[in-house]
Amino acid sequence: MNFYDLEAKTLQGKTIPMRAYKGKTVVVVNTASKCGLTPQYEGLEALYEKYRDQGLEILGFPCNQFGNQEPGSADDIEAFCQVNYGVSFTMFDKVDVNGSQTHPIFKYLKSELSGLLGSKIKWNFTKFLIDKNGKPIKRYAPITKPQKMEASIKRLL
Repeated sequence: MNFYDLEAKTLQGKTIPMRAYKGKTVVVVNTASKCGLTPQYEGLEALYEKYRDQGLEILGFPCNQFGNQEPGSADDIEAFCQVNYGVSFTMFDKVDVNGSQTHPIFKYLKSELSGLLGSKIKWNFTKFLIDKNGKPIKRYAPITKPQKMEASIKRLL
């Protein structure tokens, strides 16, 4: 199995196969609207605006597993992201990133790049950088600001 074998549903309910991102540099991030790290949406959007024409895709996956910080519906999440942060990158349906209901994308990414707590994701805004061939390259901690990923993203574009 690889990244391109997987798929996910957007907030609007459309299924997107990850193979749609072949040839692109991808950042996958689990997000939350009511988290101390939520302002990272701003940095993620800035990276997306700066590099999308060069092949960067950012895929946001809302998750409510950490302190109930993403309790809203798909419509609530979409409105929050657009109104507060002008998010234009693709936002997917709410997922689990740990436990028995872990979304296959996060199951795969955690198996490829474990973190400080083993494969478990410890909080919102854990970020995974994937190269143009679908290979997971680097995992970033929740507290790592999006700007700190810029040099690595530029190298992969």
